[in-house]
Amino acid sequence: MKKLSVLVFVIFAFVACKNKANSQSQNPIEKKAAAINYASFGKEISKDNILTKEALFKEYKNLNKGDTLLVTYASKINDVCSKKGCWMKNDLGEGNEIMVRFKDYGFFMPLDSKGSNVIVEGKAYVTEISVEELQHYAEDAGKTKAEIEAITTPEYTYAFISNGVLIEK
Repeated sequence: MKKLSVLVFVIFAFVACKNKANSQSQNPIEKKAAAINYASFGKEISKDNILTKEALFKEYKNLNKGDTLLVTYASKINDVCSKKGCWMKNDLGEGNEIMVRFKDYGFFMPLDSKGSNVIVEGKAYVTEISVEELQHYAEDAGKTKAEIEAITTPEYTYAFISNGVLIEK
């Protein structure tokens, strides 16, 4: 009987410590996200395991062309397609951006969402964007004809296909 009591106590202590560790492991981004109201676009996504934009940038540095990484990250919208909201550019810090498109064009961002804080889930990858595609994006962003014609070389860029976005209300 004494051994059983000791065993029950040890199991109880282990479970109690594990629950305390889990509650303390939530990162600051997740704590902040839990307290904010978001509008959801695309697939419903979780507010757990969210990378900061800086952590995502570090992950991008380890990717080669053809590699993908499933992630959820928090950032700010630097730019959004002014015609339909069919793409957005998010801040990665230190002057870097990520080009985000939406899986199967299944959803779009509000046209006035530039500057909004977002949580984005999907696949990160690196790619080369053709001159024609860059010019198309520049046209969508409302750039002048001269700015569009000045685009003459492809870009190696950080890209993302999102299956869901939460935008801060």
